[in-house]
Amino acid sequence: MAGTRTLSEIEARIGIIQDNIRQLIEQATATSGAESEALVSDRIAQQTEELERLTHERDALAKKTS
Repeated sequence: MAGTRTLSEIEARIGIIQDNIRQLIEQATATSGAESEALVSDRIAQQTEELERLTHERDALAKKTS
């Protein structure tokens, strides 16, 4: 699927992921308990990995089109 996305689709997904990370950080500050904190931390790590992957995909696509 990576090859079928447009630059604008990737940018939109990056925005969603960035918003998700902001929300998860807010949630992490509001939660207490090791189990809750671990779950939020894991989710932040997953979202960060996805953000990095999309950023690389966007950069590669932008390089091809320029």
